[in-house]
Amino acid sequence: MILIDDNTPALLATAMTPPPDSLPKDDFGQLVQTQDSISQALSDSIKNMDITEIKAVVTGENTFIRDGLRELSQITVGFLPKLLVAIIILWLGLKLAKMLKKLIIKALEKRNAEPSLKTFLGSLVDVLLKAMIIIMAMDVIGIKATSFIALLGAMGLAIGMALQGTLQNFAGGVIILLMKPFKVDDYIECGQYKGYIKEIRIFHTIMRPFNGRTIIIPNSELATKSLINHTKEPLIRLDVVASVAYGTDLRKAKEVLWQVIKNEPLISWDPKKPTVAVSNLNSSSVDLSVWLWTKVEDYWTLWEHIREDIYIAFHENDVEIPFQQITIHNAQPAEKIHMEPREAQEHLATSETERLGSGD
Repeated sequence: MILIDDNTPALLATAMTPPPDSLPKDDFGQLVQTQDSISQALSDSIKNMDITEIKAVVTGENTFIRDGLRELSQITVGFLPKLLVAIIILWLGLKLAKMLKKLIIKALEKRNAEPSLKTFLGSLVDVLLKAMIIIMAMDVIGIKATSFIALLGAMGLAIGMALQGTLQNFAGGVIILLMKPFKVDDYIECGQYKGYIKEIRIFHTIMRPFNGRTIIIPNSELATKSLINHTKEPLIRLDVVASVAYGTDLRKAKEVLWQVIKNEPLISWDPKKPTVAVSNLNSSSVDLSVWLWTKVEDYWTLWEHIREDIYIAFHENDVEIPFQQITIHNAQPAEKIHMEPREAQEHLATSETERLGSGD
């Protein structure tokens, strides 16, 4: 064993040099200096090695390694709590997102929303909440999500501009399905459209008028314009005008109308009673307005029956129903007007006399 206390190349060379008797010899008895490349490289490295550097590495006095280990420990100690907080945020956030999705679906079910709307809104809320949770976790770890959010915003703006009309129809469909200004089988009137609602979809509504056609209306139009829902309430009023001729006994005409009303079972008397009153005095008739309340489902049946019943009752009780009358005067042709010709001086004199006010 050779103990090395200092950096002495001679000692190292002596230690690494084999004894002369062990070296091989050729046919003429000369020593052959043979050594492979690996042992030669190792020998050169040991010769050139500074023992103080080995001591510094072993004892921990090397500043480069010491600083590197210190930085690694600081990064590890500072990153692990942030990573733990981010994991907790992800876990709790996903749980809350799932609970909120269920609450929204239950709220929509209570409002009897369409199944397609429940599925779409539930998925939309779930995706948005998960994206927010992931961005929060990234921010806690230290990953700046500003550029990512800006990219998403730009993409959303571009998509919104490209699908502006479609998004308006979608928003209108959501408003209709949530607020329910009308529902399927309601009879509505919106602008030039009148008919029964057959189907409400996310982007458009299908209407069926009396003529059997199919009208497809964008939801944005139904959500932003005024409309009349004729079947929103359980009771609806039917207005009928019964006209009688001038000179008719109005008391008798009203009694006939009340008899017709009492004989019609589809007319409701509770909570609102029928009304009969003079509503207008036309040029050739006296108009009696009849207000009748009935159930929504009986409206058109009553509309068909009541006018026929009034006509028959008036005819049986000799109540005259008026019609348009035109008076024609046979005038005689008038005689032609004869005017004597005047001279220019006479016309001038007459004008001067009238201007002076003589009157002669």
